Amino acid sequence: IAATQPSTNWHLKENAREHHTSKFSSEELIVRRGQAFTITFNGTERPEQNLIFIAETGPKPSKATKTLATFDISSTASKEGWSAVLQSTSSNSVSISVSSPHNAIIGRYRLSVQSGSSTPASLGTFVLLFNPWSSGDAVFMPNKAECEEYVLEEFGIIFAGNKNHISSFGWNFGQFQGDTLNICLSILDRSLYYRQDPITDVSHRHDPRYLGRVLSAMVNGNDDQGVVLGNWSGKYEGGKNPSSWTGSGEILQSWKKSGFRPVKYGQCWVFAAVLTTVLRCLGIPTRTITNFSSAHDADGNLRVDEFYDAEGNHLEKGADSVWNFHVWNESWFTRNDLGPSYSGWQILDATPQEQSGGIYQCGPASRYAIKEGEVDLDYDSTFVFAEVNADCMYWNYDSATGKKTLIFSKSTEIGASISTKAVGRDDRVDVTNDYKYEEGSAKERDIFKKARKKLGLEDKFDPTAPKIEEIEQKPDISGKFKVAGSLEVGKDLNLLLVLENLQSDAKTVNVNMTAWSTLYTRRRVNQIWKDSISVTLAPKEEKQFPIKIKYPEYQQQLTTDKTIQVTALCHVEDGIQVLVKRNITLDNPGIDIQVLGEAKVNKEVVVEVAFTNPIDAEVKDCVLQVEGSDLLQGILELRIPPLKASETSSTKFKLIPSEAGPKHLLVNFSCDKFADIKTFKMVNVIN
Repeated sequence: IAATQPSTNWHLKENAREHHTSKFSSEELIVRRGQAFTITFNGTERPEQNLIFIAETGPKPSKATKTLATFDISSTASKEGWSAVLQSTSSNSVSISVSSPHNAIIGRYRLSVQSGSSTPASLGTFVLLFNPWSSGDAVFMPNKAECEEYVLEEFGIIFAGNKNHISSFGWNFGQFQGDTLNICLSILDRSLYYRQDPITDVSHRHDPRYLGRVLSAMVNGNDDQGVVLGNWSGKYEGGKNPSSWTGSGEILQSWKKSGFRPVKYGQCWVFAAVLTTVLRCLGIPTRTITNFSSAHDADGNLRVDEFYDAEGNHLEKGADSVWNFHVWNESWFTRNDLGPSYSGWQILDATPQEQSGGIYQCGPASRYAIKEGEVDLDYDSTFVFAEVNADCMYWNYDSATGKKTLIFSKSTEIGASISTKAVGRDDRVDVTNDYKYEEGSAKERDIFKKARKKLGLEDKFDPTAPKIEEIEQKPDISGKFKVAGSLEVGKDLNLLLVLENLQSDAKTVNVNMTAWSTLYTRRRVNQIWKDSISVTLAPKEEKQFPIKIKYPEYQQQLTTDKTIQVTALCHVEDGIQVLVKRNITLDNPGIDIQVLGEAKVNKEVVVEVAFTNPIDAEVKDCVLQVEGSDLLQGILELRIPPLKASETSSTKFKLIPSEAGPKHLLVNFSCDKFADIKTFKMVNVIN
């Protein structure tokens, strides 16, 4: 047999259809574990002779590490190991059905065949992936519609903004496009785990729990030349602004082209979106999750401390922070290490926030464990529990004396409107109740106490812990900011500060107000406005004070996150201070997409994108970026002439769809006055 190199027919089309891998465009066989695939080969003179097959993966294949399997032809497929069943033979060719075990290592395999005592002859290579359609697999997902969404869907919606005002944008995961699969496999071979001990690393690649953790480290560029470099400074020279990406493909391609140097720059949704692409590509069901008012509890005490000066300015003091939103991932697999009730959705987070085991990785943490306050369970449950549950403490800090005074604390602030995209629809689904019991309920407080107890926090003396009477002291007034009018970039910002006297005697209040442009992490960037007023409130009186911040006042100061934090620190004479704050996210103006005519496979169709300049000044440096899996290759970039006040630009371009079905076109428009105006359109492509 070794005398002639056998030629192999991998039955690419039929196998791909059976294995849900038809969306990959590859000349190589791509199949899923625990399921049979058929191959035919010739060059064997006497096929009835004892044929032995060898499947091997990784640098030094061995049976001990399950990276090498030898198997002969049997009458039925094996439940345990690799097996080959004879389908048919002719005078010079053999068709066999090869099955791999449910817990086989995933990755690229070399397959060879040996007849008798001759040297093995190579049949070629194939790639083996996780199999969520197979009931024996650790990633088995019984609901077929969920498999379609969380493994096969290349378009996603990511939720952002803040809890009072949720916005969303589309993302092109593109896990089946071009050579994404090869890039995903090379991510595994560049991890610290692989570089330290390649043989052990490859032997663990049957386990989604292990791969999820490794990939949460590899998607960020900390520690290991990973895929994306984070930047939360508000200055993005030497790279791309995190808000400007519209898909993972460009990022993964750039990483490969640069010789595997981290791509500049990402923020949380970029890390989460790239991790979604990689995990879906490998066959692990995965989705992005947005948590609003997300805590970053740096010291692990389930408390987040925020400091303000006498003027009401939010101070950069202490390592804790609260982000307007944070995006992470959930992946679906079993947790044999924890027990059956902890299986299902697992939290992974590739954003480099805190080290775990010495490197920036996070998860998998069982979502069920988070809901039940089981913060001692692997991996990183304490950090994730705090992200959705931490208590907030607001302090007044006097830098001259170093004195901290507690203004108030709040246990219902953190972890709101936890959101993900619906299955099969472009809608938001709220999953907050899967993370915690209802805010303010006795059960929720019991779980919080249970978590503190597990961390040994309930009796430890904490000199900064506020004394109960300090919290119990009730404020004399209450306040809130109300939005009056639209929240849109290019328009004036109109707010009302509403103050109410809760007491039956008059109160004099001195109010210091500030507005800062911030990042979505609430990090202050530029002061926009400040003012102070002194007011007297009659008994039980409520008064409203209008605030107007004009567009020219904030236009230069705004970050591309379009977020503004407004605070009013109210000093009540002979009473305790009251802090009123609001984080505001402004909307970009709209942009319109029209598909002119019917979209058909391999036929040109014209798309028109229209944008109207909403401000009374010219906008210039206008660029339109377009992408969409199966609608166009790569990214189309179009330059648009300057637009005068109120002028509308209409840009037309052609698409040639390559596959039928519902596809999504993503558009990103930028100019000197507006950054990254995003929209998407579903295009139904017919054959």
